[in-house]
Amino acid sequence: MIRNEMLYGKNMPSIIKLVEEGRKQQSKPLKVGIFVCPGFMPMDINGTQSVFTIASAEIYFIWKKKELVEGYIGWPTMPTMTFDECPEDLDVLAVGMVPPEIVEDEETLAFFAKMGNKARFIIGTCYGSLVLGAAGLLKGKRATSNSNVVPMLPDMGAIAVEGSDVVIDGNIYTSGPATGSFDASLLVLEQLLGTPFAQLVELAIEYDPRPPFGTGSPTLAGAEMTAISQSLTANLNDQFHQAALNGLKKHR
Repeated sequence: MIRNEMLYGKNMPSIIKLVEEGRKQQSKPLKVGIFVCPGFMPMDINGTQSVFTIASAEIYFIWKKKELVEGYIGWPTMPTMTFDECPEDLDVLAVGMVPPEIVEDEETLAFFAKMGNKARFIIGTCYGSLVLGAAGLLKGKRATSNSNVVPMLPDMGAIAVEGSDVVIDGNIYTSGPATGSFDASLLVLEQLLGTPFAQLVELAIEYDPRPPFGTGSPTLAGAEMTAISQSLTANLNDQFHQAALNGLKKHR
């Protein structure tokens, strides 16, 4: 029987050496918490996991229970830490798209409200910005998300910013989906370990997006394609908007 340590690669000599080499430049490993839950969107947290794994950080997958959850769709993930076990000195706390049911979940919002005031940096990618907003972390803050969520942000007390660039306000970094997770994480890493180190990590993962179709934003895609895309998610976006409003109201 293969032990969990083998499955995670933690006792593979090659992995041990790689981690040790990465940590030589750090006085102590960074502590990075990544929120996972049933139905989370893997692509919105992959950038954070990738960037900070290469930086040899301690990565915690955080949820209510240490029981297998399935990301959207067919992405089994084992949480490694519960809310109660989460250290209060996190360097980074990251959240991506999660279902509307989680956006208004009181226990989840209480966790983010608490840790949002303790973690050094917060990353909200895509619909993850709504989690931060519903937890009260975006009041008076400039923030962004995907094009469907940006119009909802003022209802969270945020100053909405359109576009795909990372928006930084204090220690909160928000971004659009997918590659936004990489962009925000590299910028946070720069603050934590300096520009040269962040540049090396960007090179190590050869992060150089070159989308093949050039339709990755409403501006690039044009009005017709954007309308089709928005119609496909209109009902879901209504659910997200209401869930965020409910969460913010219950959490006040």
